[in-house]
Amino acid sequence: MHTPLTETEARVIGCLIEKSIVTPDQYPLTLNALTNACNQKSSRNPVMSLTQGEVQHAVRELEDKHLVRTDENFKSRTEKYAQRFCNTRYSNLQFSDAELAIVCLLLLRGPQTPGELRSRSGRLHTFEDNAEVAAALTGLAERDPDPLVVKLPRTPGRKDSEFMHLFSGPIDVEAHASQAREKQAAAAPARSNVADLEARLSTLEAEVAAIKAKLE
Repeated sequence: MHTPLTETEARVIGCLIEKSIVTPDQYPLTLNALTNACNQKSSRNPVMSLTQGEVQHAVRELEDKHLVRTDENFKSRTEKYAQRFCNTRYSNLQFSDAELAIVCLLLLRGPQTPGELRSRSGRLHTFEDNAEVAAALTGLAERDPDPLVVKLPRTPGRKDSEFMHLFSGPIDVEAHASQAREKQAAAAPARSNVADLEARLSTLEAEVAAIKAKLE
């Protein structure tokens, strides 16, 4: 597998894959277009606020890893960037359309369930059902010689387990599960406080209604 990607590098690769599929007429991307794609408020998790300098630095690092190609227009002196990460003659990673959509979404949005991947993949690939998503995930998880995604322990309160890519290195699934439990425990008092407030409000509304009835 390639040298592990940083968070910014993963975002850059994900954006280049996404735009090559959904807006092929605008691909490869200029630095400005790539920066805007990285910083989108929608379809991104986490939302980033990268500068053009940070994006360009990530591009240079990816060039050194032979994962990005730079095309230069010598008349306008404008550089445009294309990915060499997968599905090109320069890459060992060749994915089906279904696998490519999943890889792209995981790079852009982090851990997701099969249902989330299916609902968010519309512009990249149309999955018939969650079973088709699961089949593609299984293929990526059992990839030879190295797995490319991992199934995470199911977060309490969620119906399905999430999957995450491994392009940024191995994931400590037990640490992930522990963090999920801590977040849920931290959120529990807040939910309890809201429930208490709602109960008190209902009681007050009932008392006010009773007083109004007596006055009438």
